Amino acid sequence: MAGPGATEARIDDAIAQPLRDLGFDIEAIELTPAGKRRVLRIAVDKDGGITLDDVADATRAINDILDDETSDVMGQLPYTLEVTSRGVDRPLTLPRHWRRNADRLVKVSLVEGGAVTGRIGASDEEQVTLEIDGEERSIRYTDIEKALVQIEFKKRRDDETRDDEAEEA
Repeated sequence: MAGPGATEARIDDAIAQPLRDLGFDIEAIELTPAGKRRVLRIAVDKDGGITLDDVADATRAINDILDDETSDVMGQLPYTLEVTSRGVDRPLTLPRHWRRNADRLVKVSLVEGGAVTGRIGASDEEQVTLEIDGEERSIRYTDIEKALVQIEFKKRRDDETRDDEAEEA
């Protein structure tokens, strides 16, 4: 008998390459029971962010694959498909997450203890540079326990300065 996650792995195998061909990465696959049906939630992302049109394109591609009569990925039980974006509440765990969130404010909990909050600068496959209180600090991903993008409700100072300069002109 297949263990938990086996269906999610089959789904990932079936849809990963067609989604990559469209420029999408799969961020999460979750299959949960909902009465006599199941709910299949798939979170996707891409460079530059996801639009509603992108979600629609990904949904069509996934539907085409899973509804193909030759595909037995979902078995015989009915399901509801929900395709979403990654969302800001998900932790940054992969180098591409850091790259896609460049210039955003992030709170980082460090493995050694403590936390720092800074703006994401350059990043590569092994580390990220954060601007913390005007100083740049490079942090290796292996030194990060958890990192969450912070929601900002007011403009950055640079944006305010540009607005002030435009008013003076």
